[in-house]
Amino acid sequence: MSGERGGEGSGACVVFCTASQGEARSIAKVLVEERLAACVNIASVESFFFWNGEFCEENEALLVIKTERALIERLIKRIKQIHSYELPEIIAIPIVDGSDEYLKWVKDAVIPPKDAVSPKDAVSPKEEKDAGKREGE
Repeated sequence: MSGERGGEGSGACVVFCTASQGEARSIAKVLVEERLAACVNIASVESFFFWNGEFCEENEALLVIKTERALIERLIKRIKQIHSYELPEIIAIPIVDGSDEYLKWVKDAVIPPKDAVSPKDAVSPKEEKDAGKREGE
């Protein structure tokens, strides 16, 4: 762990429960394939809660999703699109420290948010190709 970061990093850990292991696996696969998550862990849990005024006891799958905070809004929207629950539990927790190498891997494994590069700073494919030619000259 490094003290060089000087506070909270850009990573986040999102946790939520789903009805079944099968649904959990499907959701995890979508989130990783769409690069909204670097990694998803799935564990079996027993959940106790009140829903519509009734006490409930359910076997569920808990997903622990590692991502970047800048992607949380998009990740939550996507989970809501593909999740079977009317009100899925989705909780985001900032990662305040950890292994520098792992946190860099998380950052590199997910796509950057669409607004990460302003249009004026973006490099077109043609400009990138032309720059490569200049470097090789």
